[in-house]
Amino acid sequence: MDFLSEIWQTITKNRSRSLLTAFGVFWGMLMLIVLIGLGNALTGGIYSQVDGFAMNSCTMGASVTGKPYKGFQRGRQWSIYLSDLDVISQHVEGIEALSPMVFAGEKTISIGESHGDFNLVGITAEYPKVMVSPLLYGRFINEIDMRDKRKVCVIGIDVYRKLFPKGGNPIGQRIFCGSIPFNIVGVRKQNENNVYIGGNPDEMVQAPVTTIQKAYNLGESVHILMAVAKDGIPVSQIEKAIKDELKLLHNIAPDDDKALWGFNAEEEMKALTYLGIGLSALIWLIGLGTLISGAVGVSNIMLVTVRERTKEIGIRRAIGASPWVIMRQIIAESVVLTSLAGLAGIMAGVGAVLLTARVLEHADTFIKAPNISFGVAITCLVIIIVIGILAGLLPALRALKIKPVEALSEE
Repeated sequence: MDFLSEIWQTITKNRSRSLLTAFGVFWGMLMLIVLIGLGNALTGGIYSQVDGFAMNSCTMGASVTGKPYKGFQRGRQWSIYLSDLDVISQHVEGIEALSPMVFAGEKTISIGESHGDFNLVGITAEYPKVMVSPLLYGRFINEIDMRDKRKVCVIGIDVYRKLFPKGGNPIGQRIFCGSIPFNIVGVRKQNENNVYIGGNPDEMVQAPVTTIQKAYNLGESVHILMAVAKDGIPVSQIEKAIKDELKLLHNIAPDDDKALWGFNAEEEMKALTYLGIGLSALIWLIGLGTLISGAVGVSNIMLVTVRERTKEIGIRRAIGASPWVIMRQIIAESVVLTSLAGLAGIMAGVGAVLLTARVLEHADTFIKAPNISFGVAITCLVIIIVIGILAGLLPALRALKIKPVEALSEE
């Protein structure tokens, strides 16, 4: 208690100087906490755009060939067929799901007096494995629907609101897609992300791909093929294997990169991850730079304090104080000063982050509500203690150089 009381008396002896010195550390810690919170909000906003979409997936589709092969000229049109999926499933390992899509185009969707123009899309039961499809009502397309080519559909939330302005459960209701009737078996909830394949699901009517192919005379071709890799299997590996298998099935040159277009979600996710790492590194660099400038201020003030206490230090040395006792005293004063200022900065920063989160909680913005984890707060506290030790180290070493005889003779 005597030790702590002595530290406190030394700090409060010149309150104005101590407060001004502590303010640099306080402001540095406040800025670091606020920047981390805002960085988390920005990163959360970026990741929210792909939330619900399988990041271990790839998407591809047929294009025109770019090279002649086996008697076929370049520029040949070709298509992926539904039957290709069985061959791919047998020959390519590591596939969790294959989900084709067929587009029947924009149709007038109607029931009674309500109608609107929306896209009609053929999908399979595997589609939710690529894109999470939470439902407001009913169920999703299943294998029986596919096998029996049932005229059933799942409608997006925008379609539901247009056709059923009064709300209510529409399951079992019959709607017309052009002139063809479909029974509603499900209604999708609002789509929460901005990454989707083939259009916004909120504005779609989704039916079994086999039904769409038959009802609209689209043959066996599919327009888009999506694949999901099993856990631990790189998406790039199955993407290449699927493309190689399709080229073999359709007599396309193995090195023809133009024959298939593709989108690899894993590669996009890596880019987002590197962006988040770079943003975090920049935030910590700026915040620590501000803290270090505050620590330099503390160190300079401690040097002044040591100079003012030359006689006191000389007396301590003369009556037997060891070098460790002198160092401990100076470093402890620096640590207490920086810790109190840093703790106040952490509390103010967390308060600012919580206030901003409250404001943004219900706002429809790209940036999500900022947050600070408990681990980050503890890390910041440890950093401020280390900075306090370093800030007091140079003044402490300066104090050790004071000779007792010279110190006692100083007025």
